[in-house]
Amino acid sequence: GAKLEKKRIIILDHHQPIGKAKENFLHVNPHLFGIDGAREISSAGISYLVAKLMDKKNIDLAHLAVVGALGDLQDKYEGQSLGGLNNIIVKDSIEAGFLNVETDILLFGRETRPLHKALAYLTNPYIPGISGEEDKCLAFLSSININLKKDDRWRALRDLSQEEKRKLFSALHDYLISKGFKSDIAMNLIGAVYTLVREEPWTPLRDAREFALLLNATGRMDVPGLGVAICMGDRGKSYEEALRTLDEYRQMVSKYLAWLNENPDRIEEWEYIYVLHGEKDIDEKTISTISTIVSASLPNPNKPLVAYSYMPREKTIKISARATDSLVRIGINLGEIVRIAAENCSGIGGGHDIAAGAQVPYERKMEFLKCVNLLVGENLMGEKNGG
Repeated sequence: GAKLEKKRIIILDHHQPIGKAKENFLHVNPHLFGIDGAREISSAGISYLVAKLMDKKNIDLAHLAVVGALGDLQDKYEGQSLGGLNNIIVKDSIEAGFLNVETDILLFGRETRPLHKALAYLTNPYIPGISGEEDKCLAFLSSININLKKDDRWRALRDLSQEEKRKLFSALHDYLISKGFKSDIAMNLIGAVYTLVREEPWTPLRDAREFALLLNATGRMDVPGLGVAICMGDRGKSYEEALRTLDEYRQMVSKYLAWLNENPDRIEEWEYIYVLHGEKDIDEKTISTISTIVSASLPNPNKPLVAYSYMPREKTIKISARATDSLVRIGINLGEIVRIAAENCSGIGGGHDIAAGAQVPYERKMEFLKCVNLLVGENLMGEKNGG
């Protein structure tokens, strides 16, 4: 502590700040300037803008900030696109010749995976009978007369004609409606596609969202060095290892989603929140991703989701909370709610208004959850009374 006080420290962040930085800290944060760090720019974006200020040649790093924004799920603007300060970064990357943006169906593996596999990887939303079910995806595609192969090679989404894409989307839309999903969930399957044109065609890194998923997997699976190496240009050994890591991670996520589908009682609806009891059954490495996916398809969008997993080594629970844009618009700030609840339970927490995380001692789990439920309720009641 004493050593740090004598040093000039720069913090680049986009989360809601708590308190005031010490004098020797230079805190670069969009929230300090009235800019929403949850939607308008990620920490990757902040880092890029600082790098660009240091040397304009660093515009060749803009695409990595686009990847960072997509990894932070900031594509919340019209047509699943990036907005706010991210627009500047997208423009820089296009001008530098690294990025192309177009509207298309959003499927993981659009560049590389056989179409039925890409459909099976669809987890947001998680669609019973399609997500994780390659055989059923094959049958689904055959039923709408889309040719799955050309010259003995499996076709990917990129190989489909516009007419075939329209047919595929229409069938997916109808299927989702038949499963009880709202139409706007289906519409989320179409949006802005960010293609990294300097990357090799037919590779996962060509789609910026897939690039982000790859980096996320390396972080979640405790091999962040692989992600750093890829960002620095390694397309050899580190890249191959990262691909294996991503496959392992996605298999874990699919396994837990399938488990949740078989154990729906693990998601409880409380008065003001949903609670997902991951306990020891869902690996804490995946709870954030699971929380994001599950929150998108809950019956009542006016209740945040609080998901948790047990961390045996620390004897704590890892919490991942998600709200909707509509909740945020009426004044819910999950980052603040989770921070207060965690601190009340000898834990730590915080984040954004729409997404937050925390760790609290396991024995205070129910106390924490009840506190979050109470605080969300107080917020909602306060907004209603104030309105």
